[in-house]
Amino acid sequence: MKFTTAIVSSMLFATASVATTESFGDTIRAPQGELYTMESHPQEYCLALNVYHEARSDNLAGQFAVSDVVLNRVRDNRWPDTICGVVQDAKFSRWWKEEHNKLVPIRHKCQFSWFCDGKNDNPTDAESWRRAQTVAYQILHRDMMRGITEGATHYHATYVDPSWNKRYHTIGRVGAHIFYRAE
Repeated sequence: MKFTTAIVSSMLFATASVATTESFGDTIRAPQGELYTMESHPQEYCLALNVYHEARSDNLAGQFAVSDVVLNRVRDNRWPDTICGVVQDAKFSRWWKEEHNKLVPIRHKCQFSWFCDGKNDNPTDAESWRRAQTVAYQILHRDMMRGITEGATHYHATYVDPSWNKRYHTIGRVGAHIFYRAE
């Protein structure tokens, strides 16, 4: 596993088009500064936000696996056809929209819990944010580790047992998540 991680780590950051200066993890080197913004690369940014909030403490394979699920959903007609659409798929409060002209997701009515937990979504851990941005960029533009989940459309952390998981085909575990495919 360490050998595979080292190879993936080398590929991940060797192909990034940014300067690498900070040491990151075992053999990974993280780019310095934010790689892109919501304005410059909105789809990459949405994917990076999801990686950051869903898997920032996970291993590299786990972060790519979380990204892979989002991309699998984009290609499936049961979900929105953009990355931001998938990540922000939620039921929104009609009251907030009518009274304040603001879209506010209803708590526990989102595909990804971080999006509707009521907390600030801005990344606070710079190192984890740069890593999430790099993972998002690499899977989108280099197809790095694309397909790692074998078509999974759902996942959950290993420490929970949601009722929905019985309805789907189990693919397996990658990092800190268990992956499933809706047939």
